[in-house]
Amino acid sequence: MLNTKKKDNVIYPFKKDTLILRDLLATDRTALANERTLLAYVRTALSLIVAGSSFIKFSDMLLIEVIGYILVPMGIIIGTVGLYRFIVVSKDLKKIKNCSNYHIE
Repeated sequence: MLNTKKKDNVIYPFKKDTLILRDLLATDRTALANERTLLAYVRTALSLIVAGSSFIKFSDMLLIEVIGYILVPMGIIIGTVGLYRFIVVSKDLKKIKNCSNYHIE
């Protein structure tokens, strides 16, 4: 995982000349892991929203409806947090790729 503590906007503490292909391939693997993590967040958020909605719609018990009203906002919050984390890590990865000599897309 990338270091989230930024010091003077430095993400990768090495000079441009010291980046090698192995570092860039690690960045690509991290980008793919970041996408998988986003998909896991989306899957969890949608599951909570659907479960909460079905609890609200198809339940006659007050307790189950209250649980449904709790699950829907939780799903929205989890989806938002996942999207935010994806965007932050993607920006950091783009900075690493842009400071390298290699341009592999």
